[in-house]
Amino acid sequence: MSHSDSDADSDSDARPDGDADPDGDADPDSDAGPDSTVETTMHHTGLTVSDLDRSVEFYTDVIGGTVESRFSVSGEAFETVVGSEGVSGQFVHIDVGDGRLELVEYEPTDASREPATLPQPGGTHLAFSLGNVDGLVDALPDGIDPLSEPRTTASGTRLVFVRDPDGNLVELLEA
Repeated sequence: MSHSDSDADSDSDARPDGDADPDGDADPDSDAGPDSTVETTMHHTGLTVSDLDRSVEFYTDVIGGTVESRFSVSGEAFETVVGSEGVSGQFVHIDVGDGRLELVEYEPTDASREPATLPQPGGTHLAFSLGNVDGLVDALPDGIDPLSEPRTTASGTRLVFVRDPDGNLVELLEA
């Protein structure tokens, strides 16, 4: 779903895909939940980023995603659900084939932290399947370096890891 620039500047808690309850009148004691008749599906994977435009460029130009929507969210309900008073967010949803990546730049931001490593509890990564890992590594822009040369693991998968502009681990693998 696309939105005009005026939508991106709105001060609303409604998300463009209709997920939020902007009126705040949902019944928290309702029976709806994981065992309801609605199938549970993955909606998106979210990443907090320090520079939204730089991250959008990485996930579209390097990874090959396409921007679905851009929007802003602020207000009391948003502050409550993210647990931070006075915070607002600029969002971009990127279609990455079988999934949606949500990039968020918050204002104000909290302190930076060192990027996690995979063996560290809480360590995370995004993985993208593509046709030619070696070709993509050869075409990486300046400043985006692989952690190693692409390798074929014992499982037969050819892969490599890079870090996005904010230091998030991104796995690139041939399917």
